[in-house]
Amino acid sequence: MKNKITKKTTTNVKKSRKNPLKLEQDSFFSHDSKRRKKFQSDNGIIESDDSDDNQVDEEDDEKTKYGRDNEEEEDEYANETADERKHRVAKAYLENIKRIAKEQKEDDDDEEEDSDEEEQTGIRKSVTELLQQKQLEESDRVRKLFAARVQKPESHDEFRLIARHGQSVTAIALADDDLTGFSASKDGSIIQWDVESGKSGKYVWPSKEILNSHGAKNPQNPAKKASKHVLSIAVSSDGRYLATGGLDRHVHLWDTRTRQHIQAFPGHRGPVSCVSFRQGASQLISGSYDRTIKLWNVEDRAYMDTLFGHQGEVLTIDCLRKERVLSVGRDRTMRLFKIAEESQLLFRAPAASLECCCFISNDEFLSGSDDGSIELWNPMRKKPAFIVKNAHPVLASHDESSIKDNRIPNGDDTAGNGNIKAQGLCSSVRSWVGSVAVSRSSDLIASGAGNGSVHLWAVDGEAKTIRPLHDLPLVGFVNSLAFAKSGRFLLAGVGQEPRLGRWGRNSAARNGVLIHPLKLSE
Repeated sequence: MKNKITKKTTTNVKKSRKNPLKLEQDSFFSHDSKRRKKFQSDNGIIESDDSDDNQVDEEDDEKTKYGRDNEEEEDEYANETADERKHRVAKAYLENIKRIAKEQKEDDDDEEEDSDEEEQTGIRKSVTELLQQKQLEESDRVRKLFAARVQKPESHDEFRLIARHGQSVTAIALADDDLTGFSASKDGSIIQWDVESGKSGKYVWPSKEILNSHGAKNPQNPAKKASKHVLSIAVSSDGRYLATGGLDRHVHLWDTRTRQHIQAFPGHRGPVSCVSFRQGASQLISGSYDRTIKLWNVEDRAYMDTLFGHQGEVLTIDCLRKERVLSVGRDRTMRLFKIAEESQLLFRAPAASLECCCFISNDEFLSGSDDGSIELWNPMRKKPAFIVKNAHPVLASHDESSIKDNRIPNGDDTAGNGNIKAQGLCSSVRSWVGSVAVSRSSDLIASGAGNGSVHLWAVDGEAKTIRPLHDLPLVGFVNSLAFAKSGRFLLAGVGQEPRLGRWGRNSAARNGVLIHPLKLSE
């Protein structure tokens, strides 16, 4: 009997060699690999143990019920190409836009009953309009008309303090959601605050050992300590990263969620006077007293490139979505760097040195100079298209009776609130335009100096002119300005001293960040 059985098994093996199994029939390649298969021989059927089979079946049923959908989705997305992923993300974004458009239509037509075809047509039109509007705003081809809607401030409307610093505020930044702000000061403090509630939290500088581990280098002179004096600040478009620069010649990167220091970029040979993030990208730009502008990649924590051209200290830079950098320096020039083309446009100031600049759009930009002028530029001309001379005139001295009647907000009552007498200051220092800002993709701009007020202006792109709107009283040197994306309020970083020096002082001012509401008519 034993011999017979062995013969039969050998014949079975021979048959199996003649008729090999296909991949689909092989149990090793089947999806249900844990389940035992049944084998058939000439004598009968050999089956596996029932208890093992039932246990395996229960496990497979649980996996099928709870985990198989997620595994299939992960496998599906794991093998997709970059183009397929872009298509999937765009499709999801379009579905979200459709949902928003449908909700808006339902809100508008609550009492009306339309047919399905008319409803679908209305949703398509709403989606198209939303997409076109978003694309135009991102490409800066459309301009919001905020200037004509700004109402004149009433007597009770004034600047309100929302964040206090020990010394003069040098820079402020506002997140894209208009909810969170950041400010830096000459005392090295960095504060994150909520616009509505005013709650704030400080960024703590790490120890020297941690800074060195994050890439910082010790000063060239061993006897000199590294200064934490901050001159500039910027926040990324997604709100994840905060960048600061100061007298220690490093660009520091912080995580806004944990308020922790994550990276230090060395490379500049002078104080870092300005930093800016490129909108919608992980690119960081920094300008320094060493006359260079450097590009950094935030995600990779890497150095990218250096832009040369300025013959003096770089004071201010600005950047939009395009790979273009606008900068001004103490060489009395403003330069527009086209990074992709590896070229630059040179603009020369008529008489004075330029102090600050900002983009109005890709084809228009604004600057402020130390002689109190504001200039409007465009790439087609190397001279300003329009100049507002003496934009911040120094107010005349008042006697004691006029001081009591005409008090300016943001002063100190004990120090003579509203007393804007010279106090040993040169008139040119107080009329020095230290900051300019524009409400993104709009015709509303603001400028600040030390003369006791912030000025609002309207830009007419077609006529290439700047006309005054309103004056917002404010005591102190206005070192930084920022508009809300919605145009509903204006932020000002104020100090008793100018941002980049100590050639003037106004002891009546408060060192901090102040907010002024702006009323827009419908």
